[in-house]
Amino acid sequence: MTENATAQPLAGRTVIDLTTALAGPYATLLLAGLGATVIKVENPATGGDTSRNNAPYLGRDGLALSRLHDDDMSVSMLLRGRGKLSVTLNLKDPRSKTVFTDLVRHADVLVENYSPGVTSRLGIDYAAVREINPALVYTSISGFGAQGGPGSGKAMDAIIQALSGVMMTAGEPGGDPVRFGLPVGDLLAPLYAVVGTVSALLQAERTGQGQHVDVSMLGALTSLVACEPFDAYDAVGLEQRTGAMVPRLAPFGILPAADGHVALCAPTDAFARGVLRAMGRADLVDDERYRTRDRRVERADELHALIAAWCRDLPRAEVIARLTAQGVPAAEVRDPLEAVRDPLVRERREVVPLTHPRHGAVADLSATGMPIVFSGSDVGLDGPAPELGQHNDRVYRELLGYDADDVAALTADAVI
Repeated sequence: MTENATAQPLAGRTVIDLTTALAGPYATLLLAGLGATVIKVENPATGGDTSRNNAPYLGRDGLALSRLHDDDMSVSMLLRGRGKLSVTLNLKDPRSKTVFTDLVRHADVLVENYSPGVTSRLGIDYAAVREINPALVYTSISGFGAQGGPGSGKAMDAIIQALSGVMMTAGEPGGDPVRFGLPVGDLLAPLYAVVGTVSALLQAERTGQGQHVDVSMLGALTSLVACEPFDAYDAVGLEQRTGAMVPRLAPFGILPAADGHVALCAPTDAFARGVLRAMGRADLVDDERYRTRDRRVERADELHALIAAWCRDLPRAEVIARLTAQGVPAAEVRDPLEAVRDPLVRERREVVPLTHPRHGAVADLSATGMPIVFSGSDVGLDGPAPELGQHNDRVYRELLGYDADDVAALTADAVI
């Protein structure tokens, strides 16, 4: 938390984080960035969050594919653990029940992403937690929802992409499915989880009653697929998969330049006329073949070939300059290394440098920031990721009021 914690939107809120891997930890990362005190509960018997063992690792010697020193940390954990407190607690040990109960009594929110049925077996499901703290908001993120899903009910990002239909919205017509390079299923559900959590907190302020917020990765991603009327496109004979170009919005798509690629978005009459003028083809502005949107869609392949022939031998900077001079939306296609170093996103702290908690910025790495700018609130992910169990004393002694003997006994018995 920052020194100006009182200005943070979720300052004073405590979140119990029972998540692991990506979807759940990203949700709690955002809650931490909004100012909540996030207590990450990790199992000491298994080495904590699974992402602590994801290569590559960062340490005093920089990046490596395997640990070189005891204090090297996984880049995944360095990214997802920022701004959180880490405590250890073995929820499979019956003696953890008292500790867990005390944590819940002090919390406003609990976030978990266990497979369906696990929380019931551990005795930490919503029904059990509600008995301890009726005002608590209990947020679950899972592959298919609290009721479970097909087969084993377990879900990874690629499974969710496959089932959602999103793999068949990219790529060439008739081509193989395309897996998004970004784990979009894992990253989308947490956004809805945070929206649901904050909404439930607002309702709990009015009613004094918490509730179960249930978000599924499949539902989140499929709902976005349904934002585009692919069924309507299919019914009228429009291709659902169009590759680099989008004929139904012509001129629209990704075009090759001499030194890279250019994204062009010109679906309106004004934008389309601007493209033709940028090409030096003002003679085509009033040509009946391209004068209206419907005509451009009918002749999309022809129009796109004309534009591609113009920009293919020009530097992309020149193509973009000519298009933007005519008011046409256009941009270079960047790779991730370029994109995360854009001064604009750095200045707005939407992307921030990644640091090791002991050794600082020993490599030039980037991390997600808080992509929300408030006029009257301080948000951010400035605190580095914690080591496993780093905050046991702070949480168990200062928050829960345990004495040194209590903590020592729990540690000796491997409960924490």
